Amino acid sequence: MGTAGAGAVFIASLIIALVLVYKPFGDHMYRSVTSTRHTRAERLVYRAVGVNPDGEQSWGVYARSVLAFSAVSILALYLFQRVQNHLWLSLGFDPVKPDQAWNTAVSFVTNTNWQSYSGESTMGHLVQMAGLAVQNFTSAAVGVAVAVALVRGFTRSRTEQLGNFWVDLVRICVRILLPVAAVAAVALIAGGVVQNLSGGTDVTTLTGGSQTITGGPVASQEVIKELGTNGGGFYNANSAHPFENPTGWTNWIELFLILLIPFSLPRTFGRMVGDRRQGLAIAGIMAILAIGSVIAINALQLAHGGTVPTAAGAATEGTETRFGVSQSATFAAVTTLTSTGAVNSFHDSYTSLGGMVTMLNMMLGEVAPGGVGSGLYGMLILAVITVFVAGLMVGRTPEYLGKKIGAREIKFASLYLLTTPALVLVGTAVAMGSATARASMANPGAHGLSEVLYAFTSASNNNGSAFAGISVNTTFYNTALGLCMLLGRFLPIILVLGLAGSLARQTPVPQSAGTLRTYQPLFIGMVVAVTVIVVLLTYLPALALGPLAEGIR
Repeated sequence: MGTAGAGAVFIASLIIALVLVYKPFGDHMYRSVTSTRHTRAERLVYRAVGVNPDGEQSWGVYARSVLAFSAVSILALYLFQRVQNHLWLSLGFDPVKPDQAWNTAVSFVTNTNWQSYSGESTMGHLVQMAGLAVQNFTSAAVGVAVAVALVRGFTRSRTEQLGNFWVDLVRICVRILLPVAAVAAVALIAGGVVQNLSGGTDVTTLTGGSQTITGGPVASQEVIKELGTNGGGFYNANSAHPFENPTGWTNWIELFLILLIPFSLPRTFGRMVGDRRQGLAIAGIMAILAIGSVIAINALQLAHGGTVPTAAGAATEGTETRFGVSQSATFAAVTTLTSTGAVNSFHDSYTSLGGMVTMLNMMLGEVAPGGVGSGLYGMLILAVITVFVAGLMVGRTPEYLGKKIGAREIKFASLYLLTTPALVLVGTAVAMGSATARASMANPGAHGLSEVLYAFTSASNNNGSAFAGISVNTTFYNTALGLCMLLGRFLPIILVLGLAGSLARQTPVPQSAGTLRTYQPLFIGMVVAVTVIVVLLTYLPALALGPLAEGIR
């Protein structure tokens, strides 16, 4: 079987597995977030933090709870890094410098996990386990909680209440993330991923070099980062490192874990709104965009012209030989379609157009299927925009799931769409206008611009992957990218919760002969078209100066 054939089988098996778990796992998440019962363990947590689990919150209180929890998390993680030299299991490392500690704290709390450092030579075990790994759970749970609150906005009427953030946070961690992580960690260990706390593992035989890397809790951190769709990890190379991703089988498992929750959440959405066809429609939109991306990157990497790629049979530079071109290209598509950031090959080494597709994946807004929770609420925002456009076309008041999309609702949705592009384009412009920032570029010209554009796209969309080829461990980039991660996470969340509150106050509108059927193929095609058109209109000038200019040279 050739490379392309093996890649097709790999992709097909992944799709089949996701289809099989869509219903049972989506239903499990539905029961978890809608149950009226609290387990004993959950009640202990509520009692410890002083929360009434049976009380509900308006959208403003829900938003303030999200912001307060995240602010405390950032401060605690920052302090954790700054005093790590005084902590147990510090491995003798010095405190993390202030700008890098800020960047890392914001990165993990915003579910980005951008790393401007090498984990094995910067962070001790305790900071990695009790600081960063904890945020892999809680930051992912925040995203799901916000998505659930938005869905409640569609399902409720004449109320200010959207649920209880603290209950949602605890349940998502205890009933969804922790159980799946425990099972998946065992599978990864069985596949050869290291799990220990011993030190001094010599990797000379693996790399041909002379570096000695201290071992760590790799398996548990690997499954947490994949399940929470986070990059990062004990080794900055993360999913390219043989300790974290040793075989094609573990590579498959990691991709499955990355996609498991985002692709199953539409089923949860359909159950919550009382129409499973709506969930299938959202899942279908995500699948069309995702499959298109996977095919595009594989085609560009396997069949790119040029003397060296033609001789090799594909563009293989920067690709891990254990996985080959197709598995690496598929991983690149999945990691940028979701807010993952894990990589098993260097995107900076991709063909110019292949690298452009990875950027386009993030520029879609991380919605296909996107991050844990954030993908669903981002896609629902695009659905709202689409029904508004459709309403204008036929002269009817736009409606979605029985709720009118008026001036207030469309303002929330429009501001949501504008926030991330503004951060990406302004950040890139400032960096390119700064001599200090330009000094970090390893390549001149169009490729150098692509590296900077990718960095700000990744940070602002809370993805966390890097194009490589650019030195971002500087005061400028640690500060600027930290701000992009912070604003790119919490401004959209506030707007989503504001939209949810506005929808929850409405009285449902009964369907009529003129109501747009938002579960039919026509609507699915419209959302796909709106998503692609919005992205191209927003980013095409920047792409034309970067990867497109490089690709047509």
